[in-house]
Amino acid sequence: MHVYFSYIGGGAISPLALIAKDAGYDVSGSDKTDSSPYLKLLKDRGVTDIGIGISDEFIKRAHQNKPIDWFVYSSAVEREYPDHPEFAFCQQQGIKMTKRDKFLSQIFTEKNLKLVATAGTHGKTTTTSMTVWLFKQLGVPVSYSVGAKISFGEMGVFDPASQYFIYEGDEFDRNFLAFHPFMSMITGLAWDHHEIYPTKEDYNDAFRQFLSQSQHKVLWQKDADQLGLSPGDSCLVLDEADPQISKVGLVGLFNRRDAYLVAQALHIITKQPLPQLLTRLSDFPGVSRRFEKITDNLYTDYAHTPEKIMGAMNVALETTHSTGQKVAVIYEPLTNRRMHYTRDQHHSIFDGASKIYWVPSYLAREDPDQAILTPGELIKSLSPQLQSIAQPAALDGRLQEAIKQHLSNGDLVLALSGGGGDSLDEWLRQNFGSEA
Repeated sequence: MHVYFSYIGGGAISPLALIAKDAGYDVSGSDKTDSSPYLKLLKDRGVTDIGIGISDEFIKRAHQNKPIDWFVYSSAVEREYPDHPEFAFCQQQGIKMTKRDKFLSQIFTEKNLKLVATAGTHGKTTTTSMTVWLFKQLGVPVSYSVGAKISFGEMGVFDPASQYFIYEGDEFDRNFLAFHPFMSMITGLAWDHHEIYPTKEDYNDAFRQFLSQSQHKVLWQKDADQLGLSPGDSCLVLDEADPQISKVGLVGLFNRRDAYLVAQALHIITKQPLPQLLTRLSDFPGVSRRFEKITDNLYTDYAHTPEKIMGAMNVALETTHSTGQKVAVIYEPLTNRRMHYTRDQHHSIFDGASKIYWVPSYLAREDPDQAILTPGELIKSLSPQLQSIAQPAALDGRLQEAIKQHLSNGDLVLALSGGGGDSLDEWLRQNFGSEA
């Protein structure tokens, strides 16, 4: 079968392309630019039939070389280019067209795989990666898709010997509702993706449906309460204050909780002793863009919801507790739309920081009717104490010099950036990374 992936360099699509190749399919695809870091990874793995640009020229050649059986596209393509020439070509040729969820379901069915899914507002990628890591440590073959680079494997893998497929279930565009997992883990819930879920109850209903489709589920008490779920034979409800969480040797309370969630789920699946699983997870090496070191004392984190920001701050403060370092924060909110809903939740979110640089929000999927909130306006949502150490900033030479001064002083600098191209994260890598 020949599968063509549009936006093949995307964080969700590129692992799927690798999985398709591992599963024995012919793989080709396209992307709007060649800037994605995942394109090199794909080519290194033998996925070289990739076109660049917004046209139908490449898909026509790919189809001529070998007829395309399945066209897989992302929500981003549909949103940004609803009239993409590749859509028209596939419709004219009668080629099957679906988003990634339908194609994944085909793989699960064809390869007889049990789905182990992670879902929730925050912590999905870390928890999914921990699940893959722990299965590997136990010597259990697994197939998986992870939405970030990991040091212990590729982002996407199909192993013919595997019984389980580990997957990050994304609630955006209701993608995760296409699946019926064997095991589901809920990392935490806080109303998000407001353009898809107009009310908090809409958001909760989607997760209720997802869990109703899951054979086994593990979640925290506060989330069970929010969804109106009770413990049962197929539903394990965890206490966030369980003393066993502190036994996980990872920095950051949120990381320890994610590890505990994974250990409980795999205890059900593998019957391995829980203490042994927690010990193994203490050696989890982490994933890219989650408190990732760019250079000495400069870290970048994908945190873009209040809960994940608190988690990243917790890691920074635990890291500096023994060193006495000050923590300087650079914050680039992910979407203006999200800030309209969450600005009041930022009141004390940066407690413990000695300095805050607030740069303009990274714009994506915005509501044209909403005013663009400036850094100066958003800083007013902070507590008086935090307002006194916060200032508007931009990705320019002045911010670059300020960062250099903090690093010279021995401070820890934490950048919070959920964006992609032209984001704070990319700017930092260009100016302070190994290639700077």
